[in-house]
Amino acid sequence: MSRLEPAARWCETATHDGVVHVAGQVGQPGADIITQTRGALAEMDRVLALSGTDKSRLLSVTIWLADIADFAAMNSVWDAWIDPANPPARATGGIALADPDYKIEITAVAALP
Repeated sequence: MSRLEPAARWCETATHDGVVHVAGQVGQPGADIITQTRGALAEMDRVLALSGTDKSRLLSVTIWLADIADFAAMNSVWDAWIDPANPPARATGGIALADPDYKIEITAVAALP
């Protein structure tokens, strides 16, 4: 097992048996949903790459929105980012996030090559 960027309460990714589990990725606090989604997905790209994989190998993604009314705007960024030939299983829900300045948090599971 390996862990990327461990901190006191979590690590960015935990990898075991060829599977990468990605912690919640967020964008710039206080920014609009488009900017935060772009930031969260850029962080997703970063930690996936550092863990030896990429978005084409995503198995599943969970997206949490502080306001479900942001669903369409978030999807506009998601649709431009995701590999259309390899879309993951995905769930999206509305939830109160830990910090009110965050509008989105994205977790994922990916396979290693």
